[in-house]
Amino acid sequence: MRRTPNWGSFFTRMETYGLARTLRDAIDSGRFIVTGELGPALGASPDLVRKKAEHFRDVDAVNVTDNQTGIVRQSSIAAAKLLLDEGLDPVVQMTCRDRNRIALQSDILGASALGVRNLLLLTGDHMVMGNQPDARPVFDLDSIQLISVARGMRDGHLMNGDELKRPPDVLLGGAANPFAEPMGLRLVRIAKKVTAGADFIQTQAVFDVARFRRWMDGVRDLGLHTKVKILAGVLPTRSAKALEYMKNEVAGMMIPDDTIRRLEGADDPAEEGVRLACELIRELRDIDGVSGVHLMPVMWERITPRIVEEAGL
Repeated sequence: MRRTPNWGSFFTRMETYGLARTLRDAIDSGRFIVTGELGPALGASPDLVRKKAEHFRDVDAVNVTDNQTGIVRQSSIAAAKLLLDEGLDPVVQMTCRDRNRIALQSDILGASALGVRNLLLLTGDHMVMGNQPDARPVFDLDSIQLISVARGMRDGHLMNGDELKRPPDVLLGGAANPFAEPMGLRLVRIAKKVTAGADFIQTQAVFDVARFRRWMDGVRDLGLHTKVKILAGVLPTRSAKALEYMKNEVAGMMIPDDTIRRLEGADDPAEEGVRLACELIRELRDIDGVSGVHLMPVMWERITPRIVEEAGL
């Protein structure tokens, strides 16, 4: 039986850090949820994360990536602590690529001890995508298994059944790609993540709204929208070249040619990119079952406050 997390402890930590907005508060209130995402620094200085934090004051929580695409960055847990110190509610991304089940459970406990209360649990990009392709993969667990393990820890026990006297108080998230084939299999995977214990799902960046609507039809047919919060991904971009790269080189991205031509023909592609992101948010907000958006301003974090304002978030 699923046990209710100790939210008294959660709110004690919230008061300790003085967080103005949290993902839990957004979920409990029923309002439209807004999360953001930043990448930690390539280096040991805390300054970059602290600087980027200033651009996310108006979102409910901020994802911290975990060596995204297999490229070494600061630890996502360490960067999350820096965000907590800046008064933001971090979402620690944790992948199965680099850790076995012992290390994963250890990091969940450590993150919770530092005050982290949101996890996005991922299988992880393969190391061949990064700049150290000879690194040895782990993949002891996959994302569905890790969500189940984290739920068990929240319920008070480790994967081997050992009791936890102080379980981690964490919301659990998973990822979804509405644009990967076959769609039916992808919907089954989301259903498994919800069964495993996911509280929220963040999707791949949406550019093809028609395709995303069909995926959401499947989500509603399975009744998943009543069991988990679906946060649609929105990736603001400044150039047609960036869109072409994502379409051709990033697995699972579906970008209509009309969207690329729109930025190609714009007098100011960056401004057109802002308008495009705001339009996408308004369309996504009107889709039944969408509970929020996840903003992914890759290398363009400073645009976040403007998009939040202009999109009416």
